[in-house]
Amino acid sequence: MQENILDILKEKEQFHIIEHLESLSEKEAAKLTEQIEAIDWTFLDYLKESPKKSSVIEPIPALQIKDIDNMSETYKTIGSKAIKDGKLCLLLLAGGQGTRLGHDKPKGAYNMGITKDLYIFELLIEHTMDVVKMTDTWIHMYIMTSDINYHDTISFFKEHNYFGYNPDFLHFFVQELNPATDFDGRLLLSSRDSLALSPNGNGGWFSSLKRCGLLDTILSSDMEWINVFSVDNVLQRIADPIFLGATIHSKKMCGSKVVYKASAEEKVGAICKENGKPHIIEYYELSKDMMYQTNEDGSLAYGYGVILNYLFPIHRLKETLDIKMPLHVVKKAVPYINSTGELITPTEPNAYKFETLALDLIHEMDDCLVYEVSREKEFAPVKNRVGVDSVDTARELLSKNGYTL
Repeated sequence: MQENILDILKEKEQFHIIEHLESLSEKEAAKLTEQIEAIDWTFLDYLKESPKKSSVIEPIPALQIKDIDNMSETYKTIGSKAIKDGKLCLLLLAGGQGTRLGHDKPKGAYNMGITKDLYIFELLIEHTMDVVKMTDTWIHMYIMTSDINYHDTISFFKEHNYFGYNPDFLHFFVQELNPATDFDGRLLLSSRDSLALSPNGNGGWFSSLKRCGLLDTILSSDMEWINVFSVDNVLQRIADPIFLGATIHSKKMCGSKVVYKASAEEKVGAICKENGKPHIIEYYELSKDMMYQTNEDGSLAYGYGVILNYLFPIHRLKETLDIKMPLHVVKKAVPYINSTGELITPTEPNAYKFETLALDLIHEMDDCLVYEVSREKEFAPVKNRVGVDSVDTARELLSKNGYTL
């Protein structure tokens, strides 16, 4: 075993890992050591209490649907030209499994159909193909998977002939992993030769692209904008030329699609300003006064909820995100092996996970176009098997929008 690994583990007070390594075979120790070598130990800094910065939260105006409609042809012309000129690429966040849907495969492989097959991935590709056909231009799409579903995702796309998309323009990569720790900052093990690792959050796409070498390809190209979206929303418009054109026309640094909240209490992140910069405040961070605060026209001051469909300027991200993204420390129930090698599956939170969030990228921008879309036409999240934001509610919205299920 390399001495520098032992020195690092001692420095980070991971004495239980040193002891564990001594009990492993050469092959097991090599695998675990490789994982340890890949750790960026700055994550431990986030376990220290840091003084909270004072912040001023304010509402942020939105470009409303009626105003977008009045300018739609202008925006569409600008956005379509940018797409034809190769200025746009796409990033699909698809690292999740369909576990909550009763599906043990990638979430995007879930079948939304009733009388026929209609997969989530298929719907997202169809939406993108609308723009590809309109502009007669293939658009590079980067698909972030997890270590768990990478091979299944690629196999699924191949099996379905990429749903008609040009495979030369589809690029699959794996999201980076961060180690989990107990509440004392000690690394957890998921097996004898593996750390308990988990994806680094939906904001980890930039560093993950960088690590796998795809970011260099993007930066050396003519691409200027990246449309980031999640696998969850089966109605979202992707590579939307009107959204892109409006963002370019506004001369703002980035764009965020939003919907007007169904109620003041709706559990979605609300876009606002923090200390003059765009910010997304989680629903549980809104005070009662802010939650119900209204504008002069009676609309909610913090009434626009984000749907995780963003436009970012690629080179500005490079300048900004070479500085580390902030990590969020989250308490979760994480299975682990104890000192005797027994696998423990806790029912209550026992560990910290360390995640980056896409919403933090918005705050790194100087300003943002808040772009309102219709809930009925562009917001059908699939998060649960039944109930709110479920397969059933998404199917209902798909039917209303003319899809045969």
